[in-house]
Amino acid sequence: MDDETDEKPDECLVETEPNHDRLVLCTCAQDPFTDVPPELRPRAVKRDFGLRKVKCPHCGFVYWTTRKTDLCVSCEKMGVKLPEPDPDKEKKPGG
Repeated sequence: MDDETDEKPDECLVETEPNHDRLVLCTCAQDPFTDVPPELRPRAVKRDFGLRKVKCPHCGFVYWTTRKTDLCVSCEKMGVKLPEPDPDKEKKPGG
């Protein structure tokens, strides 16, 4: 077996400066999509897991939650209730 299998191909090694002995890998090892136009590159997937930033309407506490209500846990434990939306007001947008 040859020990040459552990070495990088010569085309991927680039000398940084002639006075230094260190070598830098080419961009093909760092970013596999350098040759692809920006509009065709894969996009990062945004993962919010259903979290939304809300402000408690009673105390003003700002927090992230997955719950359907905007009340914070402290206000909910104290027994604060949000008024139910009136379906008749939603049907008449102008008057």
